[in-house]
Amino acid sequence: MDQLTINAKTRTESGKSAAKHLRAEGRLPAVLYNSEGKSTMLTIDETEFNKVWRNVTPTTLVSVNIDGANHDVFIKDTEYNIRTDKVLHADFFEPAADQQITVKMPVHYTGTPAGVLKGGFLRKHTPDITLKAVAKSMPARISVDISGVNVGETFAVKNLNLGSGVTVLTDAETALVSVSAGH
Repeated sequence: MDQLTINAKTRTESGKSAAKHLRAEGRLPAVLYNSEGKSTMLTIDETEFNKVWRNVTPTTLVSVNIDGANHDVFIKDTEYNIRTDKVLHADFFEPAADQQITVKMPVHYTGTPAGVLKGGFLRKHTPDITLKAVAKSMPARISVDISGVNVGETFAVKNLNLGSGVTVLTDAETALVSVSAGH
């Protein structure tokens, strides 16, 4: 996936009327928090943010260009108005480059297991796993091809290949999916 970028400017005004004024101009108020808890008030383009926001997961690193300086961040939270289908505010989190973060991620499956094609039944056991890595190494999503799983076989956490730099905290023997024989 290409690096997603959002252009931002620092802002000094805060409060409801300032936020209303920004939204009227097609901009959103946002805040960037770093690993030490410091915050920077920002303003971002609403259209640009929506294009990125609708295509990311909680572990997708997004590049925010603040007054010419790039920051690799996660979109941590958004305030969203369901009636108008508009984002009202965004929070970004910039982890330290060497900081290990721990994330619980859902596992998505692709392919039809060979055992199911032979009449077996697919059982999904564990919906998500816990990972630990620096932000740059964290996968945006976990997608597993289970087409090689036969009747009587189990695909476990230890069978995942998430690359170097990613530590799986979930027990390696934990079953993700299995195919049992049909009756």
